[in-house]
This record gives sequence, C-alpha cells and structure tokens, in this order.
Amino acid sequence: MRRLLRVTVVSGIVLATLLLVVAGTGIFVVRHSFPTYDGTVELAGLDGDVEVVRDANGIPQIYADKPADLFAAQGYVAAQDRFFEMDFRRHVTSGRLAELFGKDALETDKFVRTLGWRRVAEEELGLLSPSTRQYLDDYARGVNAYLDTHSGSGLSLEYAVLSLKGTDYIPEPWTAADSLAWLKAMAWDLGGNLDEEITRTKLAATTSAANINSLYPAYPYDRNEPIIANASLDQDGAFSPTPPVETEANRGMLTKDLLKSLDSVDKVIKGLPQLLGRGDGIGSNSWVVSGEHTTTGKPLLANDPHLGATMPGIWTQVGLHCNKFSPQCPYDVSGFSFSGLPGVVIGHNSSISWGFTNLNPDVMDLYLERLTGDGVLYNGKVEPLTTRTETFKVAGQDEEEKITVRSTRHGPLISDTDDDAKEAGELAAKGKSTEPYGIALRWTALTPGRTADAIFAIDRAQTWKAFRSAATLFEVPSQNLVYADREGHIGYQAPGKVPIRRAGAGTGDWPVPGWDPKYEWAGFIPFQAMPTEYDPADGIIVTANQAVVPKSYKYTLSNDWDYGYRSQQILDRIRKAGKLDANAMASIQLDTKNRNAETLVPYLLRIGINDDFDKQGQDTLRGWDFTQPADSAPAAYFNIVWRNLLALTFHDQMPESVWPDGGSRWFEVIRNLLVQPNSSWWDDLRTPQRESRDDILREALVEGRAEITTKMAREPANWQWGRLHKLTLTNQTLGKSGIGLVDRLFNRGPYELGGGSSTVDATAWDASEDYTVTATPSMRMVVDLSDFDKSRWINLTGVSGHAFTSNYTDQTDLWLKGETLPWAFSKGAVEAKREHTLTITKPER
Repeated sequence: MRRLLRVTVVSGIVLATLLLVVAGTGIFVVRHSFPTYDGTVELAGLDGDVEVVRDANGIPQIYADKPADLFAAQGYVAAQDRFFEMDFRRHVTSGRLAELFGKDALETDKFVRTLGWRRVAEEELGLLSPSTRQYLDDYARGVNAYLDTHSGSGLSLEYAVLSLKGTDYIPEPWTAADSLAWLKAMAWDLGGNLDEEITRTKLAATTSAANINSLYPAYPYDRNEPIIANASLDQDGAFSPTPPVETEANRGMLTKDLLKSLDSVDKVIKGLPQLLGRGDGIGSNSWVVSGEHTTTGKPLLANDPHLGATMPGIWTQVGLHCNKFSPQCPYDVSGFSFSGLPGVVIGHNSSISWGFTNLNPDVMDLYLERLTGDGVLYNGKVEPLTTRTETFKVAGQDEEEKITVRSTRHGPLISDTDDDAKEAGELAAKGKSTEPYGIALRWTALTPGRTADAIFAIDRAQTWKAFRSAATLFEVPSQNLVYADREGHIGYQAPGKVPIRRAGAGTGDWPVPGWDPKYEWAGFIPFQAMPTEYDPADGIIVTANQAVVPKSYKYTLSNDWDYGYRSQQILDRIRKAGKLDANAMASIQLDTKNRNAETLVPYLLRIGINDDFDKQGQDTLRGWDFTQPADSAPAAYFNIVWRNLLALTFHDQMPESVWPDGGSRWFEVIRNLLVQPNSSWWDDLRTPQRESRDDILREALVEGRAEITTKMAREPANWQWGRLHKLTLTNQTLGKSGIGLVDRLFNRGPYELGGGSSTVDATAWDASEDYTVTATPSMRMVVDLSDFDKSRWINLTGVSGHAFTSNYTDQTDLWLKGETLPWAFSKGAVEAKREHTLTITKPER
C-alpha cells in the first residue's frame, strides 16, 4: 500500500497543492466535507420524519416511526461521517483497489477476486429474509441520498487528494451487496487458522515433527480454564456437562513439495489490507457476571474487541430507536456497528445486552490438488475445473487486465494468484515439471449464508430463547456470544458453521490431499451440539479467545486457541473483587499484568551477571509486580529482554517469515522450554559451542541492557515502556503514503501506551518486528443491566472519518487514559446530552 500510494501521490503539483491546503487557501477544501449535524434535509422514500440527535461527541441517536425509515437514516448518517472509509472497504472487498490506486494494487485485487468475496455476497442476497433484504436496500437508499448532494472534496478530504493525480473518480451508488461483502472481510480477518497451517507446513522443510509440535503446545487446561469447564453431548446430541476425559492430539507431517507455492500464497495474504487486523493481537475480552457479584443485584457485561488500530477506528457508535416500540417497529437498540453495515453489531437493546469475542474455529482447509490439463484428480478420476474470468480496471492505464479463476470441488486455486506458482501448476499439468500441486482453499465463508439476518434478529431479541434463535443464523465468522438480560439471566453461545473432519483425516492443522475422498468434510457441527451455557452456578462467564471446551468435547472446534493468559487474569480479578460495579468492571479491562513475566522473571533473576552495568538492568526486575503501565521501567527492560530471548532461541532455526511474534503461544512455548535447560532449541547453531537455557537467558539480559541504553537512556530511572510501545492511528490509504505531509493530514499520534501482547489491556506488538503497537482494544463498553443509562462506552477514535473535525479523535484522549463516556440510552438521557438535531424528511411533492 505504501508503494502504490507513493506512486499515486508524489508529484510536485500534488505536494504544492497540499502545501496550499495546509497553509491557508486550502482550509476550505479541508472543511468542505464537514457534515451538517443541524437543520433539515430531504430523503426520498421516507414515510415520516426522522430525527437524528447527536451529543457533543457527535454520536447519533436516530428516531423513526418505521424500520425502513430508521435504516435509511442510518445509511445517510453513516455516509455523512464515514463515506470514504465505506468506499475504500467496498473496493477492498470487491477486488477493485486498482481502480483507485493503480497497477500496484492488482495483486491484492486478484487474490480477493479469486476468493470471490463480492460474488458470494451477491449470492447471499437471495437467501436473506424479506425484511433483512429490505433493510439493506433502505440503508443503501440513505447512503445514496447523501451521495446525490455531495461529491469530491465535499464528500471527503481523501477524494480531494486523490483527484490531484488527474483522475475524475466519482463514487458509484451504494448497494446491498456492498454491505454484505463487508461480512466476508470480517470472516477473513477473524476466521480460521490459515496462517498457522501455512507456517506449520513451511517449518516441515527444516524441522522435525517433534520440534514443530513443541512450538504448538497443548492448551494448559490445568492453569487456564476454558470458557465451559466440563462438557459433552447428551444422548440427543445436545450440549451438556460431563467429567473430563484425556485425549491426545494427532498431527501428521507433509512433504516439502509445496513450499514455493505456500510462500507465494503467504506473501499475497500478508499483503492484503488488514481491515480488522490479523495475527496474535487480534482477539477480544468479553465477560458477564450475574447479580450475585454486583452492587445492584443485576448483571454487568463488559466487552473490548482487540483489532487493528486504524484512523478512523473500526467501530462507529449509533442508537436506533423506534418512536413506538412494537411488533411493527421492533428496534430500540444502541451500540457499536461498522460503517457500511446497517444495524448494531455489539451493544444492548431495551431488554438484553451482548458482547462478542472471536471463537477462532478452524473453518479453513488447504487442499493440495493434482492438476491434469483442464482437470483435477479426485478419487482416481479426473474432474473438470470450473473457471470464470475476472476483469480489472486499472487507474493510469487504458487497457483492462483479466485473469482466469480456476476452482476445484474444494474451492478456488489460490496458488494461481501468484504467477510463478500458476506457471508451475500449468507445467505440472502438462507433465513438464515435478511440482504436481495446486493449492485450493475450502472456507465456510465462501458458501452463501444468512449472517446478516442474525444481526437484525439479535437487535430485536428480548429473551435468551430469542437470542439463541438469532444465533442459529450467525454462520461466519464464528464468535463467542456473551449474554445478559434485565431479568438477571446470563448466558453464552457458540454459533457458526464449524466443519466435522472424518476420523483419520487430520484435524485441520495441515494441508491435505485433495484427491483423496477421506479428507472431505463430514458436514458441520449441529447447532444443538455447539457449546452453550445459561445461568452457570458460579455466576461468571469469561471469554477471551481461550479454549471454549475441555478435551472431553466430542468435536474439534480448533487447535489454535489463545492460551488463556488474559482470560485467567480476568477470572482471578473477578473472584477477588467482591461486589462489582461498572467502574470496577472497567478497571479490569485496564489490567496490564504480564503473566508471562511472572513465569520468566524468576529464571532471569537466577542468572549470575558479574558486570555492574549489565546487572543494573537485571536489578530493575527485582520487586516488580509484573504490571506494564506506560511509565514502567521494568516493563520496558523485560519486553526488550523478551524480544531478544525469542530471537536468540529461534531465529537461527526458523525461516524469517515465521519468526516468533511473541504472543500467548510463545509464552507457553518458553514456559515449557524453561524446564528443559538442555533442549536443542536453546542451542545457537551459529556458534561452535552448544548453548543451554542459562546461556541464552544471560545473553538476552546483556543484549537487552545494551539495546535499552541505545534506545532510551543509561539510567533505569529514565526507562519507560511507553517510549518504545507507541501507537500511531493510521489512515489505511493516504496515511500510508510515506509522504510526511500527506500522512500528517490523516494520521494521529504517536501515543505512548502501557499494556502489551496477551495482557488484558491488549496493546499487541510483534516481536519479530519491533515494539510498535499493532492492535488495541478497538472500543470498550460496560453495560449495567440495572439501568442502561449507567452503562459506559468509549471508541478508539471519534465517530467522524473527516480529518480535523472535532469528532475525529475526541474520544482518543479518554481512551488513552482508560476513561469512558456515559452511554445515554433512554429518551430522557439522550435529551439531556442533545447538542445537535438533524431532521430528515420526505421531499414535498
């Protein structure tokens, strides 16, 4: 993205014009897109007037008489605040970035078109309920009403900058499929273990099966509790508690023939714009406690999804209220949504509240396909490949470009997206190469489904029964759904289409032979067998991407859980807290304790260091409470030592593309290695001698002391974790231009943060790169079921996507301090915070 934007933007004319924008004559251009939050506007197709009330933070509360008017107004408001973000997202999800940014975006476009996100979204339209289909069209009508009266710099500053390259881009009307395609992007960033499947296979080239397995340790059930501690299926196939039974994972090894193709696929995947983010830092915390644990006697529910940090933030806030709540107008809901998608995704209505965390089920499999001419081998016979042609318009060139997408019964051949891999596959098909495979992706999200129906059904649900019924429609991405209601009930439900793999056909951890029928999926886990819990005896449900079920559970959901360091810290805090209120719940969200440090530091302190300079670093760890606020000196030193330790232990024995990122899996890997002081992993193959654990720990301490002195200061009193651990809120397009002036128009920061990877306050960083924040709590909310107006919420940025508006980053300063905003829900509470009123009315005849 950086390279293609540099090509797009860099020219003397562009820079000169931007200087004018900043210097003064362009102030009109900067402000031209600022939306009007007061007055009256017209929107064709309304049955009655709609009122949009905004508070000082610009958060809209929308009031209408009918659902059609409500969602049309939501579309209008979304376009007011975030249309460029919506437009960029639909170009990503439809594989059309090259139309905006030129040929350098083609590789990304080809991959997305090969997967067919937009095509599947269009197929889903016919499966949706009539009401959902109508709401999507109503939303699009509202978006397009705004587009009818705004264009160019009047729509967003980004369009003014892009126009300077000489193209006359005019956004096309919004459609229902544009909204649905966003669900595919969500499913991609939040679904499956594709990255780990590729990594395991690449490691197989140089690493033994035993060593690979040591890098993927079993979930530590003895230390970190799963969401549901005991579970199996009853005689009717329904989910029920049971004592645990020991089982062992079975992993197989693969040949090395596909490494080149896998490298190519991996490169393309990592080049995709990360709309929600990817990697170990992507996860969430959500938990609920019953009234026995609260000061009010009613449940409290907390949620903070950990996603990529972008400018504007991933979420937007909205309230959707029928003036008269009734079966004909059943919406009175408030919470967080995505620009471009109608409804509320996470939040509460007048009766219930819900939160999401990523379940991370294994819903993706790579199939190795033997290609023969225009066919593919399956069960001893050659089946024809299905093909379609995709055409790309490219900014800056007259001629369109085309590709042929080939698919097997399992899915699209994603190896074709790399020219070298495709050529190798074609040669193999003609018998001119020893490379016999293509790589097909089977993924549940490529089958049309009804997740959009689930969003509206959850928004309407008034009871646990209705909530679970809505969850049956939530197919991808599978999430941990946490529930509470005003009657005092709490619950948990795992929804989604999770494949069943046949016995002896692997567990989804490795690519499998596509020509062998035994590797076909044997259907999907029935909804009644999916994990669920209602009013547990202890009154606590905590989900933080940890294991969902014990090993006794009949089906395999995933082998790639988070290892439970966050979830166990939350559980421990709740159990020690006594009676909780909303502020106490929010304080748990800000917990920065590093449980990995709690394990590792005692070993580090046993290492003998004679040099006083080096020992001064080690001494900062003595007496440390293992918390990581931004001003912590021991946190700064420990994290530098941690990064050095990972490098010294693994970089010599692993390809660079799979170096440790330092997240929870690596916490567990190192924990296991600490009790194996002579493991081969400790040996540095770059030296003639054989190193042990203590040799590597000593070297990490010494190198960490040198690095922190270079990066920060000689004296530990001047060390601060936040000086290394910084967040820059980056616009996903022009904010990555690499041109300082352009970047400063749209980006904000850097900000110094506490927390870290796999702490409750999950500000992730990638140890294979540096200490820069890669993902954060994208929002925080605490819902008080005793009185919704006592609930709290905060967004990472503001609701506005317009640079320099007062609501662009007005919530960021509060977020940084761990503070939240009052969450007005009732009409009286909304009225008390009213700052702006926009009336949307139907045109006069």
